Formats: sequence, structure tokens, C-alpha cells
Amino acid sequence: MRLTRLQHLAAFDRLADSLRVLIALAGVVVFTGLRDDPHELIPLLLGVIASAIAETDDHWRHRARALAVTLLCFSLAALTVEALFGHPWAFAPALFAGCFVLVMMGAISGRYATIANATLLLSVYTMIGVDQHSQPGAPFWREPLLLVAGAGWYGVLALAWNAVFVRRPVRHALARLYDALGAYLDCKAELFEPVRDPDIPGKRMRLAQANARVVAALNDTRLALIDRLEGRRSRSAMDANLRLYLAAQDIHERASSAHYPYQALARVYFHSDLLFRCQRLIRQMGRACRSRAEVLRVGEPFTDTGGVEQARADFEAAIEHQHAAPSPAGEDLRYAVDELAGNMARLAERVGAAHEAAEDWPDRVLQNPLPRTPAESWRRVTVQLTPASSRFRHGLRLALAMLAGYVVLELVHPDQGYWILLTTMLVCQPDYGATRQRFVQRVGGTALGLFVGWVLLRLFPAPEFQLLLMIGAGVAFFAARFRRYFVAAGAISVFVLLAFNQVGNGFDLILPRLLDTVIGGAIAAAAMLLVLPDWRERELHQRLAEALAAYGRYLRAIFAQYGSGKRDDLDYRIARRDAHNADAAVSTHVASALRDPRGSRGDSREALAVLACAQTLIGHLSTLGAHRAALDARDDNGRLAEAVTYVADSLEEAGHALIRGEPMPVDSDHEAALRARLAAWPADDDGTRRLLAMQLRLLIDELSVLRRIGQALVR
Repeated sequence: MRLTRLQHLAAFDRLADSLRVLIALAGVVVFTGLRDDPHELIPLLLGVIASAIAETDDHWRHRARALAVTLLCFSLAALTVEALFGHPWAFAPALFAGCFVLVMMGAISGRYATIANATLLLSVYTMIGVDQHSQPGAPFWREPLLLVAGAGWYGVLALAWNAVFVRRPVRHALARLYDALGAYLDCKAELFEPVRDPDIPGKRMRLAQANARVVAALNDTRLALIDRLEGRRSRSAMDANLRLYLAAQDIHERASSAHYPYQALARVYFHSDLLFRCQRLIRQMGRACRSRAEVLRVGEPFTDTGGVEQARADFEAAIEHQHAAPSPAGEDLRYAVDELAGNMARLAERVGAAHEAAEDWPDRVLQNPLPRTPAESWRRVTVQLTPASSRFRHGLRLALAMLAGYVVLELVHPDQGYWILLTTMLVCQPDYGATRQRFVQRVGGTALGLFVGWVLLRLFPAPEFQLLLMIGAGVAFFAARFRRYFVAAGAISVFVLLAFNQVGNGFDLILPRLLDTVIGGAIAAAAMLLVLPDWRERELHQRLAEALAAYGRYLRAIFAQYGSGKRDDLDYRIARRDAHNADAAVSTHVASALRDPRGSRGDSREALAVLACAQTLIGHLSTLGAHRAALDARDDNGRLAEAVTYVADSLEEAGHALIRGEPMPVDSDHEAALRARLAAWPADDDGTRRLLAMQLRLLIDELSVLRRIGQALVR
């Protein structure tokens, strides 16, 4: 489907945010212009920015509660800064404690993490406002009141907006999900390329990163749906969206499956077009997922162009031709290709008719991950109060970095040095790679933004033009802040320069802002290197252990459905989601570990081995999940159950051994006997039983690889 330019603009998922910010900033400019008080302009604008950053993607009822919490946090933070600002010996420990408490507050949920981050930002804005543009003799509550008033103005605007456009955020979340699925299928297609040097590690890394984005999009969409379904008597308005989400889970499981090692397929079918046909089918399905994402954004019905069906027919014809011709492939491999074809056929059906499959999910309950009581929220925080927690380490690191920035500010640059604290807060990230990337983007974007701001101040000296340009820069910041942080950093620098020029000389801010940005970024980088550094390679065993435990639970949930028949009930979906979340955590962790200072050295092989092992395990488990069907009552079902129990127990015991720092246990004789029995499974047996036997044998084969990786990690 081809969209017009106007439809493309309407489909932009940041459009609504940008429009709200445009209206809020314009409203502040008009309000202060009518009052003829430019000193009110900056705190009101900064309050709008902080409130927009604190915004969460909730239903308007929950957003109203979140807004109340946000304004309460903003008020307490602004009043605390105002009260202690003139007393450095009291302000410094309050700054340290406030940073740490706000970071730990994020352990409650993503909503509270967003509010806490915005509260810290508003605290720095309060310091800047009080120090640089407050009026002499003004009451102490004036600056906090203006900041909170700006935040409240944007919050009320956003609340009204979302009460009117209830379904739009869900549609955009689903669109991002299907876009991520399309990208994942493209990466998956790369593995079906019969070339002599396939660069499997590089393709696995790209696939893992795409998979992590799919898992994140699934989690975001689930939260958006829960927020709008909870407490409703009728779910009919959201039923289509719920079906699309559940279908996306099924698409992800089928796309994640691995029926046979890719290199073996490429070696045997090197001179055949079979794998190219499969690759084309997967890419067509990825294109169909992206087409669905486009129509979801504009609210139009999805129509399949027929490309998937044609590619599917071509793939099946290639398989039939391969069966008719002599082939060096073994019986197991030919059977695996047939099962792959069956999975591709069902995947193509699901991609084309995701919105129609209502009967496949009789159980449509979604698990709500948010805390239900204050006691549960408190437990989530207390569990993280240990140096073993990455959140605790990040909170301590950020608090010390902010304290160091304040000391540098007082010693070196007391007049305009609060930009040091702002940069330190924004650059200091939970891991080294993200901190380094943010440092480069922040400094580079700020330098570019200050240059552009200087040019604009020269070209447009009239305050009225500068106000219009300032509003445009603020909107550009919110349009780019998630995907183009370099551009966002430049836009917010232009915004600040033009805003401060309304109450003073903006040219005097250029060099101090640039210098303070470099100093603040350097402090954040030093804190990352010196204060409990999060070298991710040290924690690979922890992430792998968590994944292995989740894989064991997933395997047990899968095999239970081979006894009762396929049913995507809540328990199964929880086990599947936990396994995929753990797998995504491993891949994200490996990507971070490779950006660590030691990541480019030889020990990166361990990280890549962990990634390959995790992908192989989840691939075979997903294959079992994709082919769920009730087994006929047979005596040899007990042998399959024994193998499932052995594999699940081995995965869980391997995870426990990694945590203890011990070699993974193995029962060599039992394992060899199981492998031999599964390898000798009758070729003429029922297809479902044979699939189980093959995938369980491949899982047992991977256990020896897992043990070698475990020994390397323990060392």
C-alpha cells in the first residue's frame, strides 16, 4: 500500500507529542507576552519540557494519577533546591541523596523511572533558573511555582489530548511492533543464504539485536493494552488490537524457530534454489509486516498484495522438486525441511490474517507487571539495594558524579556552571557503551546547536522571530530525542540559547555552555570508569543463568501442551514471554559487553559463544512451541517425557551452577543413552512425535556446548 505525504506525516508516531509540545510552548509564549514579564518565560518553558519528558504512555485515567505524582515530585524537588541553594554544605549531601533515591525509585516500574528521571532534570532546571534569571527580592516559592505551573499546563493538555485520542497510542505501539517484526524477519532471512562463508556470528548478532527490539516492542504493546483494557466492562473496542498483539506473539515464536543448524542446510543445499526461495518468502513476510504497520498508523484496513502467497507457492514447489531429485541430504534433514515448510506456511497465514484469528486465543487475559500495592513497590526497591544490582551501582555512580560536578562548579565555574550538572546527569548511563555514545552525541550536538543558535541570533535579532524559532527548536527536540539524540542535543541547545536571550545576552552563554558540556561529560565518563564500573562481561554468567532457568520453564510449558493440545493460555504465554525476555536480555548484555574496553580483545569470543548458544536453545524451543499438537496415547510418549525432563532439569541445574561458580553437572551415561534413543527414532513414526525426538536430540547436543561455555565463564 502506498501512502500520500500527508498520510506519512500523520503516521509519524512522534507527531502527537510534537503537536502537544508546540501548543504548550506557544501557550507559554503568548501568556508571558500578554503579561509582559519575560522573567516568567524560562521557568514556565523548562517546566513544560520536564513535564513532557515525564509523560508516560498510559490511558488518561492512569495518566491523571501519574500527573499528580509527577507534580508532587516536581514540587518537592524544586522547593528543596530553592531552600538549600544558598547553603552548599547542606545542598551537596541533599543532591547526592536525591539522585540516589530517584534512581532507585525507578525500580518500581518504567512509569516511575520516567518520572524520577524528569524530577532530577527539573531539579537541575531549578538550579539554573534560580542562579541565572531570578528576580531580586522575589519570594522563595516563585521559581518552583512557575516551574510546576509550566509542568501542570503541559500535563493537563496531554491529559485532555489522550482522553480524546484513546486508541491512537495503542495503534502506534502495534505499528512499532510489526515494524520490529518486519526487521527481525529480514535478519532471519539472511541466515537462509547458501554461501561458502556465511559470517554466521555477524548475522547472529544482527538477528539478536533485532530480536531484542521485537521483545521490547511486545512488552510496550502489552502495557499499552493492559492500561486500556483494565477495569472495562466491554473490550470490544480494543478487541482487534488485542488480536493483533496475540498474533504478533505467535509470529515471533514461529519466526524464532530453528528446525536444523543453518550451516548444515547451506552445505547440503548449496547447489539448490530451495534456500533462496525460503529466504524470499521470509522477506516477503517481513514486507507484509511493515505494510501492516503503515496501515495501523493511519487507521486503514490491511490488504495483502499477494506477494507472500506467491513466494510461499514457489518455496513449496522448490521442495517438491528437491524431493523428486536425488539428494545427498539425510533423512533427518529432509524431514526438517518439510517441517520448516509447514511452519513457513502457517507463519504466512498468520502474517496475512493476524487481525482475523479470534478463535485461536480463547484466553485473552494479559498479565499486568505493575505493582499492585505500596508494599510490593517497596519490595521491588529493597531487592535492588545491593551492590550486585546494576540499578544500585548506577544510582551510586550518578549520585557521586553529580556531587563531583557540583564541587567542580563551586570551585571553577560558579556563575554559569549548572550546565555541568545537566550534562553529567544526561550523559551518565547504566553501562560504558551507552555512556560513551551519549557523551559523543551530547558534546557534538551541543557544539552544532550553539553554532546554529549563534547564526540565528545574528540573522534574527528581533525577539518575536527568536520566540518562533525557539518554539520550533523545542518541537524538533521532542521529535528527535528517541531516535536522533545528536539532533535532539543540537535542537535543545538552540532552544536554550534563544530562550535565555529573552532575559539577557544569549551570546554570553555560548562558550560557558560548550565548556560546561565537555566538563560534565568528562565527569560522567570518569564516574563510569572509576565507580563500580559495569563491565558487562563480568555478568554474562548471571544473564545466561537467568535465561537457562526461563528456558527450562518454557520447555515444560511447551510439552504440557503436547499432552492437552495447543492452547495459548495465560500460563503458556507467560512462560514463552519470560524465555524470550531472558533471551533478549542476553543479547543486549552481549552487545554492551562488546563495547566495553576489553570487548575488542580475545575474550569477546566468550560473549559471542554465549549469544550463539542462547539463540540455538531458544530456536529449538520455539520450534517445539510452533508445532504444538496433542500426541496420540502411545507407550513411547514416556521416552519423550523422560527426555524433556532431562533437558529442562539440565538447563535449570546449569543455571544454578553458573550462579555458584561451579562446573555444570552432567550424567554422561544417561545423556548418551537418551541421545542414542532419540537418534534411532523410527522414520515412519507420527510426524509430531518425530519432530519432538529430533528437536530434543538437538537440544541435548547443545548441552555439551553449554557446559564448555560455562567452564569458560566460571574461569
